[in-house]
Amino acid sequence: MKPAVELSPEDALRLNVLLAGGAGEIEAVRIDENNNQLYALTTRGEAKVPLHPVGRVDRYLTSVRELLGGHAMGSPGGYPVHLRRWTRMGQASAARLEALLKLGEPEAVMGVAHAPNLTDELARRAWWALPTMEIARTMLQHPAVRAGEMAKVLSDYLVEYLPFEEDPITAMNSVRAVMAAGRIEPEAARALWIKGKRRPHYLIGFLESAADRLPEALAARAVPAVATGAWREVLETNFSDNGQAWLEGALLALDKPPAHEAVYVLIELLRARFAAVREVAPSAELLAAVPLEIAAIQALAALTEDEAVAILVTTTAVGPLMRKKLASVIEPLLNHLRSLTS
Repeated sequence: MKPAVELSPEDALRLNVLLAGGAGEIEAVRIDENNNQLYALTTRGEAKVPLHPVGRVDRYLTSVRELLGGHAMGSPGGYPVHLRRWTRMGQASAARLEALLKLGEPEAVMGVAHAPNLTDELARRAWWALPTMEIARTMLQHPAVRAGEMAKVLSDYLVEYLPFEEDPITAMNSVRAVMAAGRIEPEAARALWIKGKRRPHYLIGFLESAADRLPEALAARAVPAVATGAWREVLETNFSDNGQAWLEGALLALDKPPAHEAVYVLIELLRARFAAVREVAPSAELLAAVPLEIAAIQALAALTEDEAVAILVTTTAVGPLMRKKLASVIEPLLNHLRSLTS
């Protein structure tokens, strides 16, 4: 296949030397289109090749990518269209994933980030090639990455740039990814929890993935002596100092969910929190000891998202307007949570 435009002799020479291993074996490539620079991560470090476009820059860079694609994948057309579909569907082998990182294509890097067989080493290369918040969130979904050295790198980046994230749901998902990875330093976690008092959607990640190790503890409540079995376990969990902090965090988050996704996540968290007693009747003695608390737990254990869905599917509203439409669903839940806190 003939390239879009011929590369300048200088660029062709330097690129071919690079591809031949002159700077070490290539692990990943990125192209700075604004400054016409090609960077390569190699086994010897980082290499740079200044580009000197002839004619239209976009067509010239296409030719550069065709050269990279021919070398990495045996495909003179660069990043084949069918691979866009395959990588998004997770149908690329480990060797193919390595090759995708050598194309200088952001879409190819995103495909690697989504691949089910992503490894910590491939995550390191992908992060060098395209260090964005979306890539960090995506890669932290993989168990192999969470267990590897990249987990802390990606977590630290998400926390550092969280204040610049304007979309609350994206910010919520960043915190969820960080907390699920479990590699955030205690002081950083405490600072993030405190910020969550002003941005309650931050707290959802803590409620979901750090329920037993929150950075805050509140005054515990006494568990009635008559509580036994599953009911005692649920009461001990939620009446403990950590449990009271969890409930307080849930109160704050549920009082001001920013958009639909936050509502669904919170409903599921509340339902799961009390699921152990969903089919277990409390004893008469326990019901007499803490009737409001038992009624609240039973209601939360039986919670489904059906009522919320019935409202949310009819509106695209977010923020205060969404919360107003959901008042009939949210207010009873808030009252149940208040019954369980001290």
